[in-house]
Amino acid sequence: MRFKGLDLNLLVVLDALVRERKVTAAARSINLSQPAMSAAVARLRAYFSDELFTMSGRELILTPRAEGLAPAVREALLHIQLSIISWDAFNPAQSDRRFRIILSDYITLVFFKKIVQRAAREAPAVRFECLPISDDPEELLRRGDVDFLIMPEVFMSKHPRAALFEDKLVCVGCRTNKQLSEPLTLERYLSMGQVVLKFGDTRQLSVEEWYLLEHGFERRIEVVVHGFSLIPPVVSGTSRIGTMPLRLAQHFAKTTPLRIVQLPPPLPPAFTEAIQWPALHNSDPASLWMREMMLQEGSRMIPLPEEHRTSQLSAN
Repeated sequence: MRFKGLDLNLLVVLDALVRERKVTAAARSINLSQPAMSAAVARLRAYFSDELFTMSGRELILTPRAEGLAPAVREALLHIQLSIISWDAFNPAQSDRRFRIILSDYITLVFFKKIVQRAAREAPAVRFECLPISDDPEELLRRGDVDFLIMPEVFMSKHPRAALFEDKLVCVGCRTNKQLSEPLTLERYLSMGQVVLKFGDTRQLSVEEWYLLEHGFERRIEVVVHGFSLIPPVVSGTSRIGTMPLRLAQHFAKTTPLRIVQLPPPLPPAFTEAIQWPALHNSDPASLWMREMMLQEGSRMIPLPEEHRTSQLSAN
């Protein structure tokens, strides 16, 4: 099928090459033989009058022209898939849909496990791929490479989103830490050795680190970890402290000798966890079903006391 001189099948080839970055893997993903893939690459280069790809070892490196084409091609193919091909009503009981979701270990333990358990009852063949917080979740959403992102609303981009539940930040330390026997002052909080969470290869900031830097505060960081669940065992048996969501701290306090105390003012205690999805998935029946399930389970989370719901983190 040609459209204004372009064989539209070549767009599928281009998308596969961009995604896989290896010719053999790209050919396999769209069921093409190696000679057919080589011929398609040649035709792509001829049509766009550009090399599109160069080789570095076995990996393809995109030219600026290919970099520019990739998002538009991915969006066009996704639109066709969601608006034309996937027009049947979604039947959870019979679907084997795989949902790719970016979320932290904290969200997995206090919230998402409820979704997995409920889906096992209502849609036993539905699958999940849980991905760590990435360095550029906005790009993954834009390309439709993930179905959902769950994180604090303050960090979210322009894609559609909905609030799930509120949580509050607390300070945690070993139960024997005498410095936590009295209410924390900001000065003591900043001066104590801390275990700090940072995400991804570029060490993206956690909620409290973002707030501290925004307001010019600097704390004493002694240990950096990549997951909330590492904070309790690392502070245990030491004089260090960490900052983490209350719901997760309570989860670990059942098995770890943990002391949980209020954060000192002016650190805001409350924040909102939200779900976000690609704009292209707005009308996707499977996405709508999963969204509704998550929003229902979010509404069932035990609410914070009223005094903690009034001090929300500002997105400005």
